[in-house]
Parts: sequence; C-alpha cells; structure tokens
Amino acid sequence: MSERVRASVRVDGVVQGVGFRPFVYRTATAAGVGGYVRNAGGYIDAAFEGDRDAVEDVIETIRSEAPPLSRVRAVDVSWERPAGVEAFEIRDSGADEAGDGGVSVPPDTGICERCLADVRDPTSRYHGYWATSCVDCGPRYTVVRDVPYDRASTSMDEFQMCPDCRDSYETPSDRRYHAQTVACPACGPELRYETDGGVDTDTPLDSATQALADGEILAVKGTGGTHLVCDATAVATVQRLRQRTGRPTKPFALMVPDVSAVESFAAVGEGERETLTDLRRPITLLEAEGDMPWLAAVAPGLHTVGVMLPYAGLHHLLFDRVEGPLVMTSANRPGEPMVTAATALWETLGEVIDGALLHDREIVARCDDSVVRVVDGAPHFLRRSRGWTPARLPNPPGDDTSPAVLAVGGSRDVTIALADGGGVVLSQHIGGVDGPAGTAFHRETIDRLTDLAGISPALVACDRHPEYITTAEARRHARDGLVGPVQVDHHHAHAAALCGEHEIERAVIVTADGTGYGRDGTIWGGEVLDTRYETADRVGGLAPFSLPGGEKAVRHPARILAGLLDDDDAVDDRLVETGAVETAAEAAVVRRQAETGTNAPATTSAGRYLDAISALLGVCSRRDYQGEPALRLEAHASEGAVRDIELPFTTDDGRRVLDTATLVSRLAALRKRESTADVAATAQDALARGLGTIAADYARDNGITAVGFTGGVAYNEAIYAVLRQTVSDAGIAFVGPERVPPGDGGIAYGQALVATARDAS
Repeated sequence: MSERVRASVRVDGVVQGVGFRPFVYRTATAAGVGGYVRNAGGYIDAAFEGDRDAVEDVIETIRSEAPPLSRVRAVDVSWERPAGVEAFEIRDSGADEAGDGGVSVPPDTGICERCLADVRDPTSRYHGYWATSCVDCGPRYTVVRDVPYDRASTSMDEFQMCPDCRDSYETPSDRRYHAQTVACPACGPELRYETDGGVDTDTPLDSATQALADGEILAVKGTGGTHLVCDATAVATVQRLRQRTGRPTKPFALMVPDVSAVESFAAVGEGERETLTDLRRPITLLEAEGDMPWLAAVAPGLHTVGVMLPYAGLHHLLFDRVEGPLVMTSANRPGEPMVTAATALWETLGEVIDGALLHDREIVARCDDSVVRVVDGAPHFLRRSRGWTPARLPNPPGDDTSPAVLAVGGSRDVTIALADGGGVVLSQHIGGVDGPAGTAFHRETIDRLTDLAGISPALVACDRHPEYITTAEARRHARDGLVGPVQVDHHHAHAAALCGEHEIERAVIVTADGTGYGRDGTIWGGEVLDTRYETADRVGGLAPFSLPGGEKAVRHPARILAGLLDDDDAVDDRLVETGAVETAAEAAVVRRQAETGTNAPATTSAGRYLDAISALLGVCSRRDYQGEPALRLEAHASEGAVRDIELPFTTDDGRRVLDTATLVSRLAALRKRESTADVAATAQDALARGLGTIAADYARDNGITAVGFTGGVAYNEAIYAVLRQTVSDAGIAFVGPERVPPGDGGIAYGQALVATARDAS
C-alpha cells in the first residue's frame, strides 16, 4: 500500500452544467478515495484523500476522461497534510465565488441518444416529452441567467420539480443528478399550438403536423430562438414564404430526420457526416446532387444547400410525424434579431405565419444556429453560435497584467468579444445592429457576457469606420469610463483573428472580402498584410477600381464594370440588359462617374471584383442578399474548367498588386471563345493565384514563415483551395480559419487581440 496523501485540486474550463461533480463523485468513490467536490463559480474545487496511487489515478481520470460536454483547460494540484477524511461528498456551490475564472457555462447541445431513447420508450415517464434532457445534453447557455450554473440561475427555476424528477436530481448515481434542466410531463415546460383561431394544448404536435401537411407556414420555438418552418418539397409554400418574408432568393436552411435522408439530395463525405451528427448539430453546407426540383426553390442559383439534423427533442417528435425535409429559417424581420418571446411573435410575424408551435420555457439568450462548411475533412465556421458559444479562445498577446478588453465588432454578422489574460470569450451571432432591436441585442449580449465571465472591461475596441453603430457604442462605453475606444482597421482585425487562433506572432495574411474601411479612407477588401498583433502593414493586394454610384454598384454590380472595362459599348449593353440603368444615356452617366471619380468611391474589394464578373457573365445582376452575386458565381464556376490566363501584376504606391482592370478585360475577351462557366472558374482561379503569389513571394523575401487567408471571400471553397495550394507550392506554411469565422463574425476577436497588444506596448 502506498502512502496516504491529500490533494487539493482546481479544475478550470467548461465544468458547470456538464455533470462534472457527479463524474468526480463516481470516480472518487470507485477508487475508495475520500474528500469533496463543489462548483466554485468558474471552476471546480475538489480535495482527494487516500492512498497516493488511488488519488493520482483519480486526478489522471479527471484530466483524460472528463464528461463529453466539458472542456478542461487546466488541472492544478497542490499536496496537503492528510486530514483523516474517509467519505467523499458533493458540496453546495460556492456562490460567493461565482464568475471567478471566467465563463464556465457550457454551450447548448442536442438531445443525447439515451434521452432520445427515453422519449421513444412507451414505458418511460419521459415518453413523448419534448424537453427531455440530462447532464450530457440539452440547453445551457440559452437558459442560464447567472453563475454558478444551478437551477435557480436558469429559466427552469419557475418549474418546480415533481418527486420523481427531484429524486433523479438528488441521486449522484443518476445521469440526471444536478441536471439543471431536468423535467418531465408532470412538472416541466409545456407545448401549445396557436393560430388566430385559438390554442391547442392537448395535441399541439399533431395540430402542427397537420398544418405542415396542409401547406401552411409555422413558427416553431426551439432552444435558442424561433424558426419559420414549412414543407421544403412544397414549392408553392416555399415561394409563399419568400413573398411573405421579402426574401426572394436568399437560401433557406433545411432540417431532415437523418443522414440517409440528406444523402438523397446532397453529397455527404466522412467529414460532413461527422459534422452533421455532432451533438451540437450545426447547419452544414453541402453540395447538392441528384434531381430534386424543390431544391431550386430552397437555394436558387446555388450548388450548395445548408442542412442540419434534429437537435431538440421537439424536432425529433416532429419528424416522428413528418417525413421532411423541412425548411428551417430564422424567424425575424429583415435586419432584426430572431424572435424569442412568444408574446412578440404574432405582432412581429403575424403576416408571415399561419400557426405557431410554442413552449413556455423562457429563452434567456437568443442563439442562432451555427453554420459550418467542411474543408479538408474539418469543419470551418461560417457562423459560430449555438453549440460553440460561449467558449474561450487564445489570447496570445495577453498575460496576467493585461487589462480586460471589450471589443464591439463591426457592422454585419456582429459578435462581441471579452478578453483578459486567460483568453477571449467570443459571443454568439448578433447579426446586424443598425436598427433599435439589433442595438438592444448587442447591448444585452455585452451585459450578459460580462456578468457570466466575471470580467469588468477597462478598455473598449471597435472598427475604424466612423459611421458604424458599433463605433458609436464604443464611444458611449468610453464616455462611461472605459479607456478608448481603440480603433482597429477592419482587415487588421480579420488578420489578427487568424493569427490568434493559431497563436502565431507574425504572418502574411490575405484578407479578402466585400468591404472594410481602410486607413486611407477608401474601401479595402483585397489586401495582403504583413501582420503582427499590434500592427499590420499593407504590402500588396488588388489594384483599386471605382464603384460608380457607391451603394448602387453593390446592389447592381454591372455598374462596377464601368470602372473596369474600356469597352464602352459592352459596358452600356450590360448596364441596360441587367436593369442597372434604363437607358443608354443613363449608362453614359455611370461611365462618366467612373472616369471622373464623382460619386464613385475607390475600392480594392475582392468581393466587388467577383460581383462584377458575375454581372459580366450574366450570372447575377442584382443583389437581393449579402454575397449573392459571388455565391451564384461560385455555383456557376463549379460547372466550368479553368483556362490559361496571364496574371497582370503591377505596382501601386510601391506595393505589388494584381491589375484588376486588365484582368477583367482579359476575362471579357476570354468570354468570346469560352463558356461562361469556364470564365467564372478562371476568374476565381486568377484571383486566388494572384493574391497567393503576392503573399507567398513577400513572405519568402522577408523571412516570414506563414501565410494565411481570411475574410468573407475565404468562404469560397475553390478560391480557398487554389490560394492554399499556391502558398504551399511556394514552400510556405499555410494557415486558414478553423475555430473563428473568416467573415465579420470573427472581427471582434481580432479587435480584442489588437487592443491587448497595443496596451502592452
């Protein structure tokens, strides 16, 4: 027998609401070890006493076999004099220390297989119950109000447990021990089906199912918000949904019962299968295949479709009654956050929906579905939200002396970030903030995350754009006492975020997107940056071109051709044909704007270049949603082959750039002898090779070991693959976005890192 010892242990990470205390209890009692375990706000506090070998085995098990929803960041052990303790106990939470150590509330997850089996077991008291959960599954972040994560701190506090649920909750060997959302039909939240004619509380699922079969459009309240739902195969219903929501071409996400159903209309590789079946259930972007006429109504003009599997018990119960697939799109007015409160639903969306399947559990924190695309077998985020929020990301420039930073994000796809020496907490998707509802959601998220994280910001960071709502919000925080605002270039924030997730100090980063306010006051978007956390030097990119009419050129991308092509007749034809103007005289005005720079701001935007090519080829001439022309171009290019074209490099203000106007002229000439799909593929390939070559050459010439690619254009799979290959062929290490979205959803993370680095210097 080894010597008797006592170890005091602190476990940091996502350790609340995930069954960590029962796990420690079972591990310790099985090993015959005495002591205790308790929640201490942001960490687990435990002590183990017994034979050294047994105590060390328990500690190693905590490190290596923690519950599936937990994320152990650190296990700190100190050895003490034994106190003669034989029994092991679970102690009450240390409420006085709530918040210490940062956010430890886990993200939401889908229902686990064991709970789903309970729901479908006729002998179980959970049979048919929509809100069944345990310590391994269910809502967390969306229901918690405060830490420590106990039932009284969640929206479940208004539902008093029945004796059976109380027994499960208080039995350490039960998997629902201290599962804060435990409930059953006898005591938990209830479903109801509402129409303008009344309320059905007896058979709400059957009523909703019949409505879907009748071609109606429903609102379905889920875990983090409400979806608009209809039968995806009923083309007339989908078109009616588009008309009612004012979304004429925006792609809708689908929910289907299982992977085999997905395979009937989309390609599913091993990586996609793993992502689809991940317990967090993100929307996964898949390549459409097969001949399903209804897909064209769901995702018009695209070669991909967003798909997710059921993640709440409610969804599974729906699919027990409906074959699917179902459209599942956010229930919100244009530019506003998703509806979460049933009381606001009919007022907000009464003209859209025919009925509503609702429940009476409050959604404390709105949380949109996450969206991913599998690249090289691994998921890359398009939107990081439900299932991944909140979780800490690295803060390479930070240390224990760093001030707490609040970063307020950009203008679209907004998130906020909180940073301290322990890392960066990135919020869920907030979206647009220009309207009152968006601004209110932005403020609510800041208040909530600062409370959960126990972080009191001393410094505020924002985008450099003077007219962003978030910039005004940062100034408001500065007036309220925070230092700043620290203004960060849009593309520096993109680049810093990529460096941060890979924890590298310096890299050449290609940042390509639709728009970002440049430090020279022009619109950037096709940049090669020599990036450090504190600074980013613009060393290359795209040559500038004009946007005649400013925002009009964004809505009608044929206008951009006037700033790129010398062929006046061809430009005039495209302007009139696409509806960008009505007459040849108006077309001449647009050309003069481009020539003189009058109401024609300069840009280096890769996104606008792609939009222009989309208009040139007749693929998409009017933008109805963000990124539409480029997305349709990507779909069209997937049917073509890359043709040889010489890349026109030149210099601009001492920087090596890709001559955008010459490139577009060469592509226009190529169009006369090749298919539009081939020209589309060639246009994407040229952009990727051009920017990749500039970045790789600069890195090699300056002894920089890594080149990265980020920004909204990095969502384009073909461009991403070619740029990565160009860099790799040059013998330079390539880094891409993995844990942080390359689009504006990652801006706040980058802002936080830059502000931290500048303060340290």
